[in-house]
Amino acid sequence: MSNKCLHLKKISWLSSRIASDNIHGRFRRPITTTPATCSAPSLDRDMNIAPKTLVGPCFSRGFASVKRVSRASSPSSSPHVDLLSYIRASLDKLEGPSHHWLNRDIANKQLFKDKGTYVVLAGQLLNGSSDPSGFFEKLKLLQQRSPGVCFMGIHFSDQARITDDRTALSELIVKEYLTFPVLLSGKEFPKSSGEEVCYIVFRDFKNPLIYQEKDLDIASVSKALDSLTQDTEKSKSVKLFTNTWSKQADAIKEPHFSSFLQDLFLYFPGCISADEVGDCLFLSDSNHHRIIVFDSSGKILDSIGCFPGFEDGEFESAKMLRPAATLYDEEEDCLYIVDSENHAIRRANMKTRVLETVYPRVIKKTGGLWSWVMEKMGLGNDDDTTADADAKSEESDPRSLMFPWHLLKRDNDSLLVINKSFSKLWIVNLASGEIEEVVEGFPGIMEMCGELMTEKLSVLKHLPSNLLQQQTKAITSCKEQPNAALLSSFTKLGDDIVMTDIVGQRVLKLDRESGACSSLRFTNIGILGLPYWFSIPLERVFNLANGVQEAHISLTHELRLLPGKISIRLNIEIPQCTEVVEPVQESCIWRQARGSISEVSSAGSAVEPSEKVGVSQQWYDELDSLAKEIANPELADEEEEQEEDVNPSEIQSEDDGRIHIDCTVNTSPGTSELIVYAAVYLRLAKNEETEGASQEELARRIADILKPARNTTTVGEDLFVRLLLKSKREIRDVVFVKPIHVRIKFDTMDHPKADNSRDVILTESSTEIDVSL
Repeated sequence: MSNKCLHLKKISWLSSRIASDNIHGRFRRPITTTPATCSAPSLDRDMNIAPKTLVGPCFSRGFASVKRVSRASSPSSSPHVDLLSYIRASLDKLEGPSHHWLNRDIANKQLFKDKGTYVVLAGQLLNGSSDPSGFFEKLKLLQQRSPGVCFMGIHFSDQARITDDRTALSELIVKEYLTFPVLLSGKEFPKSSGEEVCYIVFRDFKNPLIYQEKDLDIASVSKALDSLTQDTEKSKSVKLFTNTWSKQADAIKEPHFSSFLQDLFLYFPGCISADEVGDCLFLSDSNHHRIIVFDSSGKILDSIGCFPGFEDGEFESAKMLRPAATLYDEEEDCLYIVDSENHAIRRANMKTRVLETVYPRVIKKTGGLWSWVMEKMGLGNDDDTTADADAKSEESDPRSLMFPWHLLKRDNDSLLVINKSFSKLWIVNLASGEIEEVVEGFPGIMEMCGELMTEKLSVLKHLPSNLLQQQTKAITSCKEQPNAALLSSFTKLGDDIVMTDIVGQRVLKLDRESGACSSLRFTNIGILGLPYWFSIPLERVFNLANGVQEAHISLTHELRLLPGKISIRLNIEIPQCTEVVEPVQESCIWRQARGSISEVSSAGSAVEPSEKVGVSQQWYDELDSLAKEIANPELADEEEEQEEDVNPSEIQSEDDGRIHIDCTVNTSPGTSELIVYAAVYLRLAKNEETEGASQEELARRIADILKPARNTTTVGEDLFVRLLLKSKREIRDVVFVKPIHVRIKFDTMDHPKADNSRDVILTESSTEIDVSL
């Protein structure tokens, strides 16, 4: 009897192993799961991690390297299980005895839930011996492919350099445009292998799968995530490897760390190019998702892009996601743009002011009005969104663009597109909109376009050595030739070299003959309009990652007046020790009337739409105008000339130092609301008070001015100050934008009756409202 029981135990154990192998074998991916009993135990964040563990061998099958925990090891002693427990215990607080969260949405009290699928990039993320762009690109690809999965990074540091690492990680978040949180850990974890960086995939904080970073096969990891999430329909909604561009993700995510930096005039000016004949420059304000067009004096002429996303159309409505290198074609009078996060090449026609997509070739459908409405609402069928790449398999296509950054033109027929780490080159045919050839590795890239790169990089010899070293260190991602990272960061314009400074968030101009270097001062800023991150107007509602976001409310005011015409003047007092860079233009103001009112005029406008007033009033106004012309025609002509001289697009500041914005509304009985958004560009005033202050004190002052409009923490403020000081620039030259958000609520009474008790009396009233920023 005992022998039978022994045989039954062996059969049971063997069948369980066979069943397990069949389950994992049906996906045909190189993944080995840990035992089900290897669940993550609870761990207090102050506990010491066990220094010695037993880990199974690392093996490779296909292209992925996967590690599993040995069955002989104790479940509680695995370093990866201990790491998951440590992360789980750190989720509730932004800071702890040994951890600091960066790039985390502080409005979300609970970062993640205990249940769900996770991917963690763990290791020495700041190690200078390896290129961080490579493994971050892989993680971002997985993030786009699997929107239902939680992604995060963890960097191992020590208490001696944790402050410096925090600043360096913040710069890395901005540089790599990371939208997932990063955990800075001061705990010492035992090294399970010689690999510095690895990917940990798990569900519900147990049974981790460890993928080594080197030669990672993203497609196999993507399949593993699909099987863990058990939500294949959702993951297929974003076909990263077949047609990334055909359908945007459910939500456009942006780095949460950008709270302060986003309010600077420029936010990671990544690339620049020039039209030397037309004296025109094209600046990629990358993390603001726009291209700024300006002349050599700094006067802004135009802007391409209005919002993060992917959409062709006129410059005011077109959308891009972190544009990078640009290239101007004089014959076609068009600008080629690398749309990095959309993995696309765009073309802006400078005459028609229309942006279109060159690669990939998107086939426009004609499905009628209802199909168009459904598509705009995000309810369209994925099968209806067609492109050339739809016929490809669901596996990763190595020929597709993946986070392109640099751009060169070989001839009239093709473009040379290179990624940031100079590990891959794509040759795009302009006529067909297809990729002709893909070259991998820096030696192959130099063989293909080394002559073009060397010719352009030769200009860098005119740069001061300290400036060249600072910029190269800030953006270098090419170990073979560090200066190659600056390929798209500068351009020639006459006798000058114009260069972007991503450390100081500015544009520099260098005279090649004298060597004099200065920061370019921009004018006509109002042409950029109201920044998209201030508010979400009804006509521009967009699905954001954390719902509809609104700017800080500067003032809420209530009025109780008689119905009729109401003239409102907002007297805006700017913060102390600041000055307005230039007068606020009408393009930087947005008004919305809700309820029983209608907004009838813009600021400074002397003419109101006739349909806003009654027919009788229009008739009397016409009689008054006719009487003036008959009585004194010369005086009437002078009044018309004066009205033409008035520029309704500028709201001038008066001698009192305040900004005045005028609004006119027609009201009816009932309740209503007038919402006013405006953007004011400021800088610290150069006076006696700021003259004696240190650079750190001035940086703190800017942070204090921006802080009320931001849901942020002291840590975020300190990091912002550190980054400003690291730029080595005069803090009083930093231009930042301050939002104005005023809500005026009306409780309008009934119309007063005329003497005949039948007609109503329309009244006119005016009021002034003081607003302090």
